[in-house]
Amino acid sequence: MLNTVNVTNGANMVSTANSNPNTDLARIKTGVVRLSYANVWQAKSHNDGTPKYSVSVIIQKSDSETLERIKKAIEAAYKGDIGKLKGNNKSAPLISAIKTPLRDGDAERPDDEAYKGAYFLNANSIKAPGIVDLGLAPITDTSQVYSGVYARVSLSFYAFNVNGNKGIACGLQNIQKVRDGEVLGGKPNPEEDFDDGFSVGEEDIL
Repeated sequence: MLNTVNVTNGANMVSTANSNPNTDLARIKTGVVRLSYANVWQAKSHNDGTPKYSVSVIIQKSDSETLERIKKAIEAAYKGDIGKLKGNNKSAPLISAIKTPLRDGDAERPDDEAYKGAYFLNANSIKAPGIVDLGLAPITDTSQVYSGVYARVSLSFYAFNVNGNKGIACGLQNIQKVRDGEVLGGKPNPEEDFDDGFSVGEEDIL
């Protein structure tokens, strides 16, 4: 049933329908996760494609609540965009037969300690994510959110069908920094490099 809303704009009357409940279910917030490959401050282009912001979201396998939210959101995206997945066919492929974003870190990245005992997904967006601290104040210092930081992330899931390539993708919405973590895949900071008790003698200065 349509929920009709009348909006008066001169002589124009506009009717709108209820939003798709599956679309709402396909949007979630995670628990505390870890960010890797955090390209969240400047959009980057790959293979001459559209520049995007992106991040790899690492979810511990023990975080059953976040994983359940993600699985339900993937299912909601599948149901909500079933027509897109059908394409010109009479029916859509089973969800088990298409690409989905949740992946097993132990299986796919066994040599990377950061992904041990965890699942992960890659999220991206053409728009910059909103980034806030625990007090909900915007973070503008780019050194504060990096690969290795712990955060909560809001995500949206949607279906795609490009040249017969069908699946569910993950969109990056917003990030809330929770706490600092060891930098992943980066160079050590200068404090770590030079904290060795070295002192400068007068002959060194001259």
